[in-house]
Order: sequence, then structure tokens, then C-alpha cells
Amino acid sequence: MDLSIEDLNNLHLDVLREIGNIGAGNAATALAGLINKRIDMNVPSVKILDFNDVSAVLGGEEIVVSGVYFEVDGDIEGNIMFLLDLRSAKVLTNILMGREDPSNELDEMDHSALQEIGNILSGAYISSLSSLTNLNIKISIPSLCIDMAGAIISVPAIQFGYMGDKVLLIETILQDGNDTVKGNFFLIPEAKSFKTLLNSLGVYT
Repeated sequence: MDLSIEDLNNLHLDVLREIGNIGAGNAATALAGLINKRIDMNVPSVKILDFNDVSAVLGGEEIVVSGVYFEVDGDIEGNIMFLLDLRSAKVLTNILMGREDPSNELDEMDHSALQEIGNILSGAYISSLSSLTNLNIKISIPSLCIDMAGAIISVPAIQFGYMGDKVLLIETILQDGNDTVKGNFFLIPEAKSFKTLLNSLGVYT
């Protein structure tokens, strides 16, 4: 029998939150290595929320965001989205390219940089998740999209029929001097994958 998010008890949620904290920490370390600078990170906020509330977290369905999307397969299946508002996306690419461009316009170089950043951050997160669980977990080639939040989250919503209606959100604020970047990881596992994850950690009975 599959396990849905509604079936998770407090212990399960605490374990998932801890995995989120560790994964976000490793992702921040990977970013610091990419830009060869120290990056400060606040304690991530890890939440389970209704899929329909994802747009509200981002500021509303019509707000334009940058999203890097991956499919997850192997021992667990699902999707990962790494979403940034445009200001955060521009700050991040400015840091990566060592420049000061005050606009929120994202050109082709910015797109490539965001795709690479999303790839490294999500790869670090999945790597830590795989190490903690001893599960074989792979992610697909990243897909970058700049669009309204409602349009971007419709991609995993199309798979709603066989995936859960709730998601694991890891909200992190990264700081480089006076520059702040608010990043949102959304892990959307298939229902049966929750059971696999928790079994691997010995907390599902």
C-alpha cells in the first residue's frame, strides 16, 4: 500500500525536515565552491504544503519566476523544482559572473548560468539524500523556464493523477555580503516513494 503525505506522522515529518536541512546545507556548500566565495545560509524553512499553495509561496500565480525543473528516478520517482524570483535570479547570476547589473533582465548568459546553478544545487541536494538513505537516486538534465509561477508549476501538476497533491518545500535564504538570494526547492515524490524513503531510514512501520 502506498503512503501519502496525509499518512505521515510527526516523526516522519521531522525526519523529512532534517533531510531537507542537510540537503540545503550541502547545496549551499556546493554553490560556495562554484563561485569560490563564502556563502552564508540561514536555517532553511522546511514545510509540507498543498500543491495548490505553491503559487502563493512564490507571491501569486502571475508573478514571473525562474524555474529549473528535473525529473527524479531510480529507487524513488518524482520531480524537483528550484524556483527563484527574478531579483534573486539576477543577484545569483551577478555573483556567479562577478558583475553588477542592477536590472532584472535575464539574457542568454544568465539563462545558462541559472541552469548550471540549478543543476549543481539540485545535484548536491540529491547526492546528500542518496547518501543518507543509501538509495540510488538520479536526476534528469535540467530544464529552465522563465514564466509566471502558475504556468511553471503546471508541469508537475500535469502528472497530478499519479503523484501526491502535496509537496515538500525547502525555503532557503543565501547571503553574500549585502546580497540576498531566496531560493525554493520543491520535492514532489510519487506516493510510493515516501514509503521507500522512510523505510530506508528505518522510521516507517
